[in-house]
Amino acid sequence: MNKITINKINYLDTFPVRSAVLRQGKPIETCFFLGDDAVGTTHFGLYNENNIIGVASVFTSNNENFDIKNQFQLRGMAILEEYQSTGFGKLLIEKIFNFIESTQVELLWFNARESAVPFYEKLGCTKKGASFEIPEIGTHFLMYKCFDV
Repeated sequence: MNKITINKINYLDTFPVRSAVLRQGKPIETCFFLGDDAVGTTHFGLYNENNIIGVASVFTSNNENFDIKNQFQLRGMAILEEYQSTGFGKLLIEKIFNFIESTQVELLWFNARESAVPFYEKLGCTKKGASFEIPEIGTHFLMYKCFDV
């Protein structure tokens, strides 16, 4: 029986999952994102028992493609491969949505890998614009979700 919990964590705790899922074969330093250690950044860890199996980070960051003033950016969303397609990613995103709803932030935006777009669309997120390439990572789409304030 799985005992799943989601907790706020330190940015350093995100590195093992980011490395395994998002930065395979790259130096561990590539797991640090600018703003990881900022006061306004919140990191979430998804645990199965006491093992971290998923992470996501929410940054205070505005994207010029949106007119809304209060924005968060989702970065580093990752679930270990053996736990993907199990519903755990949905649990993590729903926790983040609940967190955002408790703030005065109106919009969450993020760059989604092409393969993850259907996952986010099922959760009510929308693509904006055409695809674009992030060097050494792949094809992405700008996506967002609006929240009532």
